Amino acid sequence: MEHWIWLDPARYPDRQTTVLSGFLDKKEGHYTVAEFRREYVFDREIRSVSLRVSADTEFRLLRNGTLLATGPANRGGDFMANEALRPNCYATVLEFAPGGCSLDFFARVKMMPVFINEYSSGHGGFMLSARVTFADGTLCEIGTDERWQARRNGAYVCPGYYDNGIDPDGYAPAAVTPAIWQVVDAPIPVRDEWPAETVTVRIAPGEAVDRAFSFDTIYAGYLKLDVHTVGEVTGEVFCFEVEGDSGSREAFRFTRDGEFVGLQLHSVGGVRLSFQNRSETEATLTVTLLATCYPVQSEAKTRTSDGELNAVLEVCARSLKYCRQLMHLDSPRHSEPLACTGDYYIETMMTACSFGDLRLSRFDAVRTAELLRQQGGVMFHTTYSMIWVRMLYDLYLLTGDRGLLLETEDALVLLLDRFRTYLGDNGLIETPPSYMFIDWLVVDGISLHHPPKALGQTCLNLFYYGALTAAARVFDAIDRPGGAARYRAEAAALKEAINANLFDRKRGLYFEGLNTPTPEELIGQYMPQNVETRYYRIHANVLAACFGVAEDGADLLRRTLTNPSLGVYQPYFAHFVLEAVRRCGLREEFTLPIISQWKEPVRACPKGLPEGFYPPEPTYRFDHSHAWGGTPLYALPMALTGLEICEAGFKAIRLSPTLLGLSHATVEIPTPYGTVTVRQEEGRPPEITLPHEITLL
Repeated sequence: MEHWIWLDPARYPDRQTTVLSGFLDKKEGHYTVAEFRREYVFDREIRSVSLRVSADTEFRLLRNGTLLATGPANRGGDFMANEALRPNCYATVLEFAPGGCSLDFFARVKMMPVFINEYSSGHGGFMLSARVTFADGTLCEIGTDERWQARRNGAYVCPGYYDNGIDPDGYAPAAVTPAIWQVVDAPIPVRDEWPAETVTVRIAPGEAVDRAFSFDTIYAGYLKLDVHTVGEVTGEVFCFEVEGDSGSREAFRFTRDGEFVGLQLHSVGGVRLSFQNRSETEATLTVTLLATCYPVQSEAKTRTSDGELNAVLEVCARSLKYCRQLMHLDSPRHSEPLACTGDYYIETMMTACSFGDLRLSRFDAVRTAELLRQQGGVMFHTTYSMIWVRMLYDLYLLTGDRGLLLETEDALVLLLDRFRTYLGDNGLIETPPSYMFIDWLVVDGISLHHPPKALGQTCLNLFYYGALTAAARVFDAIDRPGGAARYRAEAAALKEAINANLFDRKRGLYFEGLNTPTPEELIGQYMPQNVETRYYRIHANVLAACFGVAEDGADLLRRTLTNPSLGVYQPYFAHFVLEAVRRCGLREEFTLPIISQWKEPVRACPKGLPEGFYPPEPTYRFDHSHAWGGTPLYALPMALTGLEICEAGFKAIRLSPTLLGLSHATVEIPTPYGTVTVRQEEGRPPEITLPHEITLL
């Protein structure tokens, strides 16, 4: 039986409980960093150890002084309902071969959600269990119990402040605490962590130092400080992506030699060190950035005759790499919760054409299903919940993982049942909780993050149509013909309603929504009252072409993309623009002109991807680590190869290669069976190599 341990409540009565979410008041969270240790000495040589570990809310686990794992995997979460317990909790599972006859474990555990993607069960806790296999074949079970030693490390004063003038408490026996955690094994590997950048400064007695160091890449990682001093040194490390941005910081006080490893994930393209040596002797400060991300086992690449295009792809891949953590992140700076499905769907498709390992995407999809169950089929972003359905089906196409569809079937039904209640007498979605998210833009002073009906209704209905058609394919795949027929019929009725109510036949364009009033009971922070203006913009028309609602999608899309009066779009929505171009057979005409929009931002900042092309507000500063803008990493190889997966899991595919006007290009696409490679050179037939398990139709 696994035991959870924590600090002894008799010794630490006010360090037992915490808030459930990083959205809630930090003052009530009782921020605490506890440390646990235990040494096991055996009389036999150890062959291997199979270990399971978790904590509430964050841990670093070392064995014999070497990092074993960080975690746990995030529970998920939304921007809403954060006052309620999210019961699922994940354990990190790993195996290692230590050799020798002993195991010396040390764990540092943070209690209290700090970031908005962190969740707690409301109580401090740490759990470790392991099966030890010895060289002679015998086994031994070990794990956390009252024989482990525990202490509070008060040097971690509060989030973002460390004071090594405060000594850790002395060790005492840990307390076994009731196992309130519903623990499931996380189906992803341990994150990688490595020293990526190191900066050392010497500070003379009484000197103040303020120096910036810029890196060539924007990383995600943790700070490590090594300080040598015989007196007081105070200051902070400010982490920035590009010079002049708002960044993030951690403050420190050292009164003697010491080492600090942070518990705050930063997005780092450079650091500014602001320190004061208050002692009478020289001090030395070394800052190391410990970069971290989901492990990269291999990477497929697309290379073309256009060097700037290649640079765009490299930046897209690098930004994606650091957004892949224990869940996908919108960016390491924002670290938003799992509810940002639009981001994570795009990152999934990018991964499918680069790193190839889709276990993290699958895990995100499963955690989102759990979120939908907990919230009765409601998510903060209504369009994103519809994109989740597409994510499920595309993951199935890419992997052949029918089990994913069966595992999430009930959540899918719950979600679509909920959306059916939003339909009005006209057959359209009329009474949703919101119309968000459309794009990161402001139109006539109105944010398309949470627009009124006139700027969001058509897009939400089109995403709903896309979800219904994807759901029908899901139900085909899991042999539910009745469900498939139902969703096809609902999609057909919705298509008819969209074309009857939201299409202007005189102008040959879809408008963004009706001007009828929104019921007063629905008005709130994210549902503004409707406006009287009828808007014709690029968004609804692109989606109508992309999802096949338009009678002639190619004609509509061509007219839309050549009509500047329909406005602009941001890198996020460019994913759907490029998808529409490919689906409508216009890749030769539009793919490279659209992707060329990324060249100037990458010239300006080759370190990472900006959040947008155009600031939505004059004072808004984009981050440069936002992988939702990296869709060229997916769209370009798909356009160059014309890849179509005809049987799930790449069992059968079609290819229709084209150079799009380039002189040469090589595309590698990872599959469950190995890499598909398409080499093209102007004036020569394409060279295609693929694993023998894949049938080329």
